Amino acid sequence: MPKTIYNKYDKSLISSLPVEQFQGRIIVILTANDTERAVRYLLSQPILGFDTETRPSFRRGNQYKAALLQVSTPDTCFLFRLNHTGLTPALIRLLEDQQVKKVALSWHDDINSLHKWGHFKPGVFIDIQNLVSDIGIEDLSLQKLYANLFGHKISKRQQLSNWEADILNDKQKVYAATDAWACIRIYEEIIRLKESGDYKLIIKEENNEANISEKR
Repeated sequence: MPKTIYNKYDKSLISSLPVEQFQGRIIVILTANDTERAVRYLLSQPILGFDTETRPSFRRGNQYKAALLQVSTPDTCFLFRLNHTGLTPALIRLLEDQQVKKVALSWHDDINSLHKWGHFKPGVFIDIQNLVSDIGIEDLSLQKLYANLFGHKISKRQQLSNWEADILNDKQKVYAATDAWACIRIYEEIIRLKESGDYKLIIKEENNEANISEKR
């Protein structure tokens, strides 16, 4: 039976969906020395999901550096606390890598934020926002994409929390890990649907009428 997806997912439906959270290992990296071992492990993996978190600023014109770099495999997520480690040579090597498949969402914005820590030449990254149109999806946010493809909600409650706090709480850790891990799941599902054609695309027009396009 083909999967039903929508060109535009109704945001009002998200609140009623079951919550999705990363269930794997979460490892917080606090020292420059630990970044070396973590990066060595990550570069041995076939696919990685990336994201960043920045302390919110509620004052116009005041903007902080990215405080956290999340890098996840399908079962392990490393949280690099950049406000403790800085952009170490190991992290630069990871960001410049040309071999490992690296997936992110709106990665250009994250690159700009990371460049405030230092210069690096971005390696090969796959931005999910450049792929979704291949299966007819027009939404670009992580939350809408995940709800559309998997019928689950990724909570954004921790998004505006203090990412420069001395100690990240468990809710912050899970939130951060989930965002990076979800990039892998979304990417793999888009590729699966694109290659198999086993989906039914419902086009929602401005007048709320729906047309159905079935791909098998």
